[in-house]
Amino acid sequence: MTQTFAAGEVTLVVAGVSRVPAPLRVSAQALRPTALGLELELRSLTDGSQSTGSIRVGRDPASLRASHAGPYELRVRAGDEVSVIPFRVLVPRSASWTMVMDGAFLLAGVLVVGGVLTRRMSRIVVGSASAATAVAVVVMLLAPYLPAAQPEGAAPVAELGRPYAQGRFSTLPARPATGAEFTLTLRLADGATGQPVDDLAIHHEAPAHLIVSSEDGAVFRHVHPLRTAPGVLTVRLRVPQPGRYLAYAEIERQKSGGQLVSGAFEVSGAAELASSPGETVVPYLTPTAPTAGSPVTIEITPEGPIQTWLGMPGHLIVRSEDGVHLAHAHGTAAADSVLSFTLTLPEPGRYLAWAQYAIGGRLVTRSFAVAVDR
Repeated sequence: MTQTFAAGEVTLVVAGVSRVPAPLRVSAQALRPTALGLELELRSLTDGSQSTGSIRVGRDPASLRASHAGPYELRVRAGDEVSVIPFRVLVPRSASWTMVMDGAFLLAGVLVVGGVLTRRMSRIVVGSASAATAVAVVVMLLAPYLPAAQPEGAAPVAELGRPYAQGRFSTLPARPATGAEFTLTLRLADGATGQPVDDLAIHHEAPAHLIVSSEDGAVFRHVHPLRTAPGVLTVRLRVPQPGRYLAYAEIERQKSGGQLVSGAFEVSGAAELASSPGETVVPYLTPTAPTAGSPVTIEITPEGPIQTWLGMPGHLIVRSEDGVHLAHAHGTAAADSVLSFTLTLPEPGRYLAWAQYAIGGRLVTRSFAVAVDR
């Protein structure tokens, strides 16, 4: 899971286990080299037992103790920032039908071996062995269509189609100033109950992808906020120019679909030195004159070999100039190192776009605009 701390973006990896109790290995990685240290605290939500440790990004993992399967919280501290990550320790277990198949094969084997050793292969022994073998074979053939066993520690199966989350953005201070650090907070509530939404699924290595851009598109941020409490996501930011900013959070609830939550906030103060959201680029479009409602392929040639970032070769964020529409596409890298994105833009007009990919341990952002005809 990727998190954006003020000191940098870090991906936390929790290795799975095949049994409990067991050591739970937690490591941290980053695209850019950093000496950031993290304090870890693992707490069971079942009995409150705790285990602590510390790690440095890119170094050996920490070993925390998981005494049983089920729900846990991992508290990650970087300086004065704290992220609280809920997850479950799952232990694989066999489905009941696998025991039927194994038992039938075992019974058939015992009958055949017993008959051979005693030299009494009667019709009853042969018939029983044949019947047991037939049961085992039938179960084996049906195995792909039979339900897998829920792992130990899994949450109760929930129905699909949970209500959409309602989101509210706020800043601290209420009126951020240019060049000064501020905290952007997103509070998520269930559309049916009003309770905090605390069932976000990890998608593309993060529970939430947050896009922040100035209204004119001159400032762009793609970050991954920290979960600080149930239904509360926060991230620290600095921006170089005043004005109105648009915020979009891409989330996905467990056992449900994806959703885009949007909001806006104002920044005051004087503009700092001109800041670009990324090097501009002229992409290759197919068709060269995109039309609303039809697919368009956008190709960019990176400066070198691409590294995977957030599980993909590249990411493309496209926002309508008025801020009404936002799209997020994932790229494919061809053998000739061309990065290709395909998406459909819904309305005619001018769109602002930012392509992001990783090269040589650094994140590259390249911006451009796309005009869409009717």
